[in-house]
Amino acid sequence: MDVFAGAYGDKRRAAAVRRLSERIIGCGSVVIREVGETRKGEIAAHRVLGSCHVTPGETLRCVARATSASCAGRRVVVAQDTTELNFPGRVGRGLGKAGRLGETPGFFIHAAVAVDADDEAVLGLVDARIWTRRQRPHAPRRQRDITAKEPHRWLQTARWAGERVCAARQIIVVGDRENDIYAAFVQRPANVELIIRAAQDRTLAEGGKLFAAAQAWTELGRQVVRVPPRGPGDKGRDAVVGLRAGIVRVCRPMHDRACAGPAEAMLTLVEAREIGAPPGATPLHWRLMTTLPGQTVAEAAEVVRLYRLRWRIEQTFRMLKSDGLKLNGCQTHDPWRLFNLAALALDAAVKIIQLVDARDGSNRPASDVASEPEIAAAKALCPSLEGKTDRQRNPHPIGSLAWLSWIAARLGGWNCYYKPPGPKTMQRGWDRLQTIAVGFALAHPINL
Repeated sequence: MDVFAGAYGDKRRAAAVRRLSERIIGCGSVVIREVGETRKGEIAAHRVLGSCHVTPGETLRCVARATSASCAGRRVVVAQDTTELNFPGRVGRGLGKAGRLGETPGFFIHAAVAVDADDEAVLGLVDARIWTRRQRPHAPRRQRDITAKEPHRWLQTARWAGERVCAARQIIVVGDRENDIYAAFVQRPANVELIIRAAQDRTLAEGGKLFAAAQAWTELGRQVVRVPPRGPGDKGRDAVVGLRAGIVRVCRPMHDRACAGPAEAMLTLVEAREIGAPPGATPLHWRLMTTLPGQTVAEAAEVVRLYRLRWRIEQTFRMLKSDGLKLNGCQTHDPWRLFNLAALALDAAVKIIQLVDARDGSNRPASDVASEPEIAAAKALCPSLEGKTDRQRNPHPIGSLAWLSWIAARLGGWNCYYKPPGPKTMQRGWDRLQTIAVGFALAHPINL
């Protein structure tokens, strides 16, 4: 589907943004010289990114509408996190302070992706916030309201998820330790559940501290948790964890008396501690505070499984940066163009992940990532890409995302016999499919 239709106040401008988005996915890069291909294409790309009518917010709203349609009727996990992009040597270019010491120009992205809780497939981008740090605030941190602090983005994501994915059967927002904010629990939308990894050893209303409470509980059982790869060369591992769970009443922090909501919050605490970690590996130890039930082994194991889906947002950030599109190495210096490019790159990173995931099978429709002309061109191309044997034929249902992924892989040079196609093969094939789709749409306008 064309997610940008009707956006930016002009259909020609929306079509230009769509073409730029397709080129980013096709060439697997955000370097304008590669995206534009020719000097004329470079100028056109800069013109789109520099337009005052094209904003990151409008781009992300268009993408979120498509994600909302994909989430309808499903049990959805919304995984959120923050990443930082640094651009050394660009002093005075309009970027804010970043880096560990705040000495490197850069900006931040807080993004959230929707993941199907049942088959763990990425459904799309829910929303993102892109910002820079200008200067330190004048008022001390504890004297400022939560809405005036950067951590407020975690609360905003939960609210946006409740509004934009409201057609889902259940919405579960997952966050890491930075999301451990008391206001996140007491101000969450009514249709949103939370799973947050605890960072603060909070005081309990019944006495004692949060971390010590789980140590006194008996082990409910054990579970095997798949630890995702940490980077290139890491294959991940399977960890055996012991599960403990119980109900706790967390007190409001002493310095947060102005927080709207009750003085205590009743939550479920699930602790997963790895048993027998291999030498050299950091043992897995998660303390998860959630609004979901977790009294039985099955319920506690489900909370741990859902939290594990948070790695999908980390995978998106890796695809966005050094392992994929290399946004932190782009040659665009103007902040306005850079933020517009970051919004398009986020959408492209999610779609590339969807295509790569679907190579092994997916029941999602091809319309999640492709427009009608691209699907029509794929249907016409598929017979010519198939061979005579069963192994050389497209095994997936026509019109599914897996079916489209197989066609893109074949166009990218995959021969059906060796290992599954990689991201570069998928991107190359997707680029060729888009080029063919343009000519097919001109030759068969009635069929579309």
